[in-house]
Amino acid sequence: MNKHRIARRTLIAGAGLGIVSGIAPAHAEAATAAPEAVWSHDYWANKGDVKLSMYRKRIGAPAAGAEPLPVLFLVHGSSLSARSSYDLQVPGGAEYSLMDVFARYGFDVWTMDHEGYGRSSITNGSADIASGVEDLKAAMDVLVHETGRNKFHFFGESSGSIRAGAFAQAAPERVDRLILAASTYKGEGADEIERRRKNLETLRASPRRKRDAGMIRSIFSRDGHPGIYDPAMVEALVAAEMPFGDTIPAGTYVDMAANLPLVDPTKVKSPVLMTRGEWDGNSTDADLLDFFRQLPNGDRQYVILPNTAHSQGFSKNRQLAWYVMKNFLAEPAPAAS
Repeated sequence: MNKHRIARRTLIAGAGLGIVSGIAPAHAEAATAAPEAVWSHDYWANKGDVKLSMYRKRIGAPAAGAEPLPVLFLVHGSSLSARSSYDLQVPGGAEYSLMDVFARYGFDVWTMDHEGYGRSSITNGSADIASGVEDLKAAMDVLVHETGRNKFHFFGESSGSIRAGAFAQAAPERVDRLILAASTYKGEGADEIERRRKNLETLRASPRRKRDAGMIRSIFSRDGHPGIYDPAMVEALVAAEMPFGDTIPAGTYVDMAANLPLVDPTKVKSPVLMTRGEWDGNSTDADLLDFFRQLPNGDRQYVILPNTAHSQGFSKNRQLAWYVMKNFLAEPAPAAS
């Protein structure tokens, strides 16, 4: 017997690696090629005299005649603008950009600063939930024109989920699949909502409220589990957001303190994914499951994210949220019975 004979299983394994006879597999060059870069672009939507700043990311620039990518529109919450919320760049390389993550998953990802936030027009309005719905309606003309699609996936976090849910109720023809993260329905039993109710008189006194660096930092400690956030992320967020000033609209805080519920679940017709961090002080499971049970579409999911609080996308466990979001958006349509 030849002492140099190679076992058959070694040959089979080696063939898969392209090492037999020193021949590299034909696809090796393609496998090692750098991935195509994320392309980005700015847009503007007009809501009467109010200019709304929009931002888009996807893999590669749009090309005439190409099949449109599925569109994911991200709706921001009460205390941060759009790009700080969904395209945060943190020194050290940790990934926090939901836009980059889902662009690499194959989506055409959009977001927008609501009236009074970020790069959008600063007005005398309070930018309440109803105003946010009108912002989203104004954005639809841009999305239809630029993407070639008529229906879009929507994701909203915190009060952004209320904006997104209210929009889905008002314009169901525009909503494909809907993700409501860290939402609030009636707010019963929620510590953070109770704090806002106690501060309602002050919130109503002005259309804008104070939002300094200390307030931004408090977002990550108020639920009692600051260790689930990286301090480097928190400081990067402060640096990204504070150039827009130390006040922001008060409308969503007033709405969440005094006007809940703002979305009727029986009128949200699209498939819905709801995600809640187990330590989220803006809601309770009892409150959100009340909403969930009333949704009329059988294509619905409720997911509790362990070791996560209100700010899911900034948590050390944010990949859990990305995982359930991706699976929900990629879910095949149910077959007709």
